[in-house]
Amino acid sequence: MKFSFVSLFPNLIKPYFEDSILKKAIEKNLINIDFYNPREYSKNKHNKVDDTLCGGGAGQLMFPQPLFDLLDEIKTKDKDAYIIFPLAAAKPFKQSDAIRLAKKKHIVMVSGRYEGIDERVIETYANEVFSIGDYILTGGELASTVMADAISRNYDGVLGNNESLDEESYNLNEDNKLTLEAPSFTKPIDFNNLRVPSELLKGNHAKIRNLKSKLSRCKTKYFRP
Repeated sequence: MKFSFVSLFPNLIKPYFEDSILKKAIEKNLINIDFYNPREYSKNKHNKVDDTLCGGGAGQLMFPQPLFDLLDEIKTKDKDAYIIFPLAAAKPFKQSDAIRLAKKKHIVMVSGRYEGIDERVIETYANEVFSIGDYILTGGELASTVMADAISRNYDGVLGNNESLDEESYNLNEDNKLTLEAPSFTKPIDFNNLRVPSELLKGNHAKIRNLKSKLSRCKTKYFRP
């Protein structure tokens, strides 16, 4: 699986792939990453990529030309490249999206800056747009990295043990509705007079599953009423 990151500040993304699970996935050639900087495609003599907003308003906007040329180049190299724009004004990115997108061979993450990206770029090239939450970031790099991480861990072999995917923080129940993962515990059994629930210690897997299901429903009802 390949990720191409389009960013004016690729060094905000690169370090995340230099440690831990994703570094190992790259070393095993399970995932590959590369970077494209829109500034390198600008035909402006000062390599500018932004301009004032039409109709007025504060800040600058990334103008179309560099991104059109850059994304054309990517699509010429790989017509199946799947282009995603992280945007504040977009549908929420969910676990089901991460699972679905892990089946793609090549994902392109386009990170905006300043006040964002000219809408004509998005309308022309976006296969999907996502928001990672109802808040504003200074750029799309964090959102691109978050989504790449969530997608990568669902790619076969990245986690090493695929059983780790069976009990996730977000799962769908038998009614295809979101449920949050039940609380987890480890040793020591008794810490500061706080004990691990006894049902988890008796080895009865049916009762353990039942307890976890109940706790999952309680947590979901509390945090996601």
